[in-house]
Amino acid sequence: MDRDAPFWRSKRLDQMTAAEWESLCDGCGRCCLHKLRRDDGGGLEFTNVACRLLDLATCRCRDYPARQRRVPDCVQLTPAALRRIDWLPPSCAYRRLAEGRDLAWWHPLVSGDPRTVHAAGVSVQGRAVSERQAGPLEHHVVDWPGRMPRGRSRPAATAKETHP
Repeated sequence: MDRDAPFWRSKRLDQMTAAEWESLCDGCGRCCLHKLRRDDGGGLEFTNVACRLLDLATCRCRDYPARQRRVPDCVQLTPAALRRIDWLPPSCAYRRLAEGRDLAWWHPLVSGDPRTVHAAGVSVQGRAVSERQAGPLEHHVVDWPGRMPRGRSRPAATAKETHP
């Protein structure tokens, strides 16, 4: 392994420190959107309805340390859990790294700016509604959380390839 490579390129997910693991979250909020499973055990449908703890302006949990106490079905993402989860968006850093891909240009660890996830159109900012105002989830089924974002590209100033 290259000693000068950033930790996400030089370590497996299960080798990362807690701080490194947490820093992989890009703050998009997509994983905090409610999902629906079809009764037949088949497909998954995404909604634009966010967990009540998600701050829709910052796309961060309002009570991250106590989230599982306050929202019992909130999933604690771990390397082991990652192998069982089929609903992480394709833009998710955890999923990308688990699949052998690198972090995207807009990821704060790459760009150096936590706002690029919003500027790139990856986050739920401006596209989600709180579960407290949503009503029935079935009325909020959307497909964009399960797709890679399109339409906004890397600014020219950051277009330099970051791979070795």
